[in-house]
Amino acid sequence: MKTYHYEPACDAQALHAGCLKPTEMTTSMNATPLRALVVDDSALYRKIVREVLLQIPDVDVIGTAANGQAALDQILAQKPDFITLDLEMPVLDGLGLLKELSARAIDVKTIMISSLTATGAQSTNAALRLGAFDFVLKPAAGNPVKNAAVLREQLEPKVAACAAACSGKIHRIEPAETRPAPAAQTVFEQPHIFGIGVSTGGPVALTRILPKLPKDFPCPIVVVQHMPPIFTKSLADDLNRICQLEVREAHDGCPADRGTILIAPGGKQMRIAKLGGRAIAQITDDAPERNCKPSVDYLFRSLAKHYGAHSAGVILTGMGDDGTIGCELMKQRGARIIAQDQATCVVYGMPKSVYEAGVVDHVEPLERIVPRMLAAVGQGVCL
Repeated sequence: MKTYHYEPACDAQALHAGCLKPTEMTTSMNATPLRALVVDDSALYRKIVREVLLQIPDVDVIGTAANGQAALDQILAQKPDFITLDLEMPVLDGLGLLKELSARAIDVKTIMISSLTATGAQSTNAALRLGAFDFVLKPAAGNPVKNAAVLREQLEPKVAACAAACSGKIHRIEPAETRPAPAAQTVFEQPHIFGIGVSTGGPVALTRILPKLPKDFPCPIVVVQHMPPIFTKSLADDLNRICQLEVREAHDGCPADRGTILIAPGGKQMRIAKLGGRAIAQITDDAPERNCKPSVDYLFRSLAKHYGAHSAGVILTGMGDDGTIGCELMKQRGARIIAQDQATCVVYGMPKSVYEAGVVDHVEPLERIVPRMLAAVGQGVCL
């Protein structure tokens, strides 16, 4: 398998997942190609996706399927490493297939092919909660050649991430013990606001931790999840139904009060300002940072500026390094930085980058993120 580093992508539709495209670094002569299955009820789109995947190094397309039941039969027979999956199909749709895979404990990475619609966003978020690895947007340009180029640009980093995740099937990393980073602080101010940055694997991670926060949690929480427009609104609505705190997609001028969790809107930038002593979300159309929009760095820079030592940053699973610069700025002001550990990340990219920058104070498995947050505000002890 080729190994990759990540550079900014140029296509706007790639923004939802960290805006990263792989650049080849080295080639292993003994690499085993990733085995892929293409699942879509459209014969034309099956052909397009198949041809795109075949252009990606070290990917072998072992077959195609027109519906979820046919896909399930092929998955059982051929055991692909990953599948690309349409949502709306006859006989058994994409969500139905994911439920079957979960019920049978079949571990195959799934990349959803999603449309940029409210229905598509709802279905995709449901698919992510059911265990889908990630998603890409179905290109909507009139030019088939451009559509194929955009699709490859989106798929290639997802496939590289799948390769890294699949290698973990063989070399399983046991959950690490909670540990401080080498440059960890030991004394902190109590935070007045928490920032969370997350990308690939984020919807599931947020679903697992945010409902555990009590309704009397004393700080507002502001979140950047790499997703396109519409998808962040659907995610916020889903989280609001299961959380004790109020969760909503932020709009320009809305307050970041205690008892609230604000999700940055897809395709926009979010920063926090203090107006009259009150925290206010400012939504801008400023340029992408590291090709991310929304950007964790953009949000965290504002927390460093207005809150300094009275802020805390949490970096969860995701590709790339968005959030590293923001965490460095927060750390310079004395903020507490918490990173998810490798064993519980879907993709150990963003937390790894922050850890290697030497600004992490606590490395925690996902289930200990909330206890660490509660301890920081004096609502518990996290040893």
